[in-house]
Amino acid sequence: MPHRGITTGLAAAAGLAMTLALPAIPASAASEAQPASPDAAAAHAADQAVASGLGALSRGPAEAFRRVGLTAGDAGLFYSAYERTYQGLRVVGGDAVVVADGAGNVRGASAAETAPIAVGTQAALDAAKAASTARAQLPTVDSVSAPEKVVLAGTNPKLAYEVVVSGRTATAPSRLHVFVDAATGAILDQRDDIKTFSSGAKSPAAPNQQNTANAAGTGNSYYVGTVSLDTTQSGSTYSMRDPGRPGISCGREGGSVYSGPDNTWGNGSGTNLETGCVDALFSVQTEWKMLKDWLGRNGINGSGRGFPASVGLNDVNAYWDGSSTHFGHSQDNRRQATSMDVVGHEFGHGIFQTTPGGAGSGNENGGLNESTGDIFGAMTEAYANNAKDRPDYEVGEGVNLVGQGPIRYMYNPSKVGDPNCYSSSIPRTEVHAAAGPQNHWFYLLAEGSNPGGGKPSSPTCNNSSVTGVGIQKAAKIFYNGLLKKTSSWNHRAARKATLEAAIALYPGSCTEFNATKAAWNAVSVPAVSGEPTCTTR
Repeated sequence: MPHRGITTGLAAAAGLAMTLALPAIPASAASEAQPASPDAAAAHAADQAVASGLGALSRGPAEAFRRVGLTAGDAGLFYSAYERTYQGLRVVGGDAVVVADGAGNVRGASAAETAPIAVGTQAALDAAKAASTARAQLPTVDSVSAPEKVVLAGTNPKLAYEVVVSGRTATAPSRLHVFVDAATGAILDQRDDIKTFSSGAKSPAAPNQQNTANAAGTGNSYYVGTVSLDTTQSGSTYSMRDPGRPGISCGREGGSVYSGPDNTWGNGSGTNLETGCVDALFSVQTEWKMLKDWLGRNGINGSGRGFPASVGLNDVNAYWDGSSTHFGHSQDNRRQATSMDVVGHEFGHGIFQTTPGGAGSGNENGGLNESTGDIFGAMTEAYANNAKDRPDYEVGEGVNLVGQGPIRYMYNPSKVGDPNCYSSSIPRTEVHAAAGPQNHWFYLLAEGSNPGGGKPSSPTCNNSSVTGVGIQKAAKIFYNGLLKKTSSWNHRAARKATLEAAIALYPGSCTEFNATKAAWNAVSVPAVSGEPTCTTR
């Protein structure tokens, strides 16, 4: 039988095995001690672990944690996400995740930052000055939020103003979070909600939510042929609004959801925007099904909701803006950028944002975010297994965005000049290029270095040979690792989290663990202190 040893995070700090012995519960809390369901038991145990302040959950007397999310993973595990506060102020980058099972046993914890916080909370800088400084960071500004006083975590925590500036850069839309030092007025950090895909008809109508009914529509798509769509009927009017997946809809950029007197959509032309919406709606509905069937995730945001899509963006690109997806067109203007892998990619950003730790910041984190989009796109293609758009690990091959084929190759990122291997330069690498190492890892884990069957071989950075475990197992390992994400997410953290996930998901075997480890080694992500082991007796 395989034997596993793992002492990580909270458990290691407490000098215990994987299950943490929690403080006794007062008699007055006896009713809370018997939660009615596994998720309630896991949340209760996580809250107790946070209250204990052990290990990664240590905090100063002026600090507190607040649970902001609970996500069910596989193997009976639940992931509780926490936000940190300091003297009532939100701590940006102070988040934590606690893993517990349905029996109320804590399995581990991680925190984005554990440095103690000791800062004054009186700002020397006027809020209006902070807003003015933030506004100057974009050449075109549509709106500026009221500055919020926060603590910016790190090795040297600082009191700051967070200001959200909406507008445009020289080339793209932007929703920029600017952190201004509340003492000096210096800019401490910036992070943009807009995540682009590449570094480079019926009349729209207002939605009618009254007396609606589910309807099965027919879509004539450009990329995958004739498809069935879940649409909404209201009286004699149909709309491209999903009746069973709240938040999912498609319409023209800057307009409303497409609607009309019949339930047939698009004409199959690459230049027709309604056809673009057929591809977008069908793709996100397929991704939603994949998330449920393969990963047990409830919708794009994990809580049963999704986000709207729009087509007709006047750009050779596509993007996620933090609450919706937007799709442009190919450079030759002959196709909408709504192939299944592109749509899966953009909604993949939504998944990254709504898993613990949020969207994060920095190039390495951003590269992992971009890679997450690519991985969910590949997973959606594999789940659909459509004869007109066969599953592959090439990103955007159908769109042919700039006339040079795919913009990324997961099995060999270097084909377009992106790094195959992790190195110390990744934190300084442009985010789409920085997707290379994790994309490469996922392909190796799913398919291996020499999969055969017409699938491309994948070079390894250490000249090793890797045997894949199949895309469904790889998807589970990747996703359950992602549920341990914090805002300081990096490749080493992803390695450790996915190794832990492989052990939890496949307790009767070391095959999946060994493949996960071999794939990380093969892309030069080094071993991490405290990572688990799996050996046979």
